[in-house]
Amino acid sequence: MTPFAANYANQYDRLYRDKDYGVECDFLETLFVQAATTVRRILDLGCGTGGHALPLAQRGLHVTGVDLSAGMLACAQDKAHKLGVGDRIALHHSPIQGFDCRQTFDAVTCLFAVLSYLTTNGDLLAGLQTARRHLTPGGVFIFDFWHGPAVLTDRPTERTRVIEHAGTRTLRHARPEFDFATNVVRVHYHLLELRGSEVVAETNETHAMRYFFRPELDFFCAQAGFELTTFCPFLKPGRLATERDWNVTAIARAI
Repeated sequence: MTPFAANYANQYDRLYRDKDYGVECDFLETLFVQAATTVRRILDLGCGTGGHALPLAQRGLHVTGVDLSAGMLACAQDKAHKLGVGDRIALHHSPIQGFDCRQTFDAVTCLFAVLSYLTTNGDLLAGLQTARRHLTPGGVFIFDFWHGPAVLTDRPTERTRVIEHAGTRTLRHARPEFDFATNVVRVHYHLLELRGSEVVAETNETHAMRYFFRPELDFFCAQAGFELTTFCPFLKPGRLATERDWNVTAIARAI
């Protein structure tokens, strides 16, 4: 099953309701300043339900978003309409690999570990090439990902989250499975939406996530026409990433 099918997409914003997208957009703007880049137009690869795209549009930027999940895009479109920013957002239903809207942007983003969903070398290179062809020389590509040294130091474990919402409970059980030959963790998700003791909806999905190391990203970015210039812990510009930093952010400048 494709990740983020309808039932999962409908639960997504509940599951991540504590995620502070405003702070993360502040972080993005800090990285734009550090990269000495004036950003007015952004391509957001793997935009999901619009967690970053919508706040950026509210700040006056023009955002084009692309996502593989029709359910996630429907949520993003609905929220854009309610927030009154529909004229500053364009949404496309497509995989990242091979996407081409025949425009260029000041910056391309790929956030919340979307790059880690590109688990093969071919898909990874194709995703990086998508970012590159949508940038003019000197433009920046900002992405985050699962950081290999941290994933192997502090390995993911089986866990359950419970979210209360409007008289219902959502239970999400996650069971990780390592494939060390390919640097991939397959996370098997089981979601239950309950109203009292009644099961309202049930979903099973497997999300394959690749963890990356700096040398391979240097190599693949160079193959796609980028120079990898920044490699810092998420939300911590100026710090060096260590084996304790699970989520790392990189900036690649278009050559």
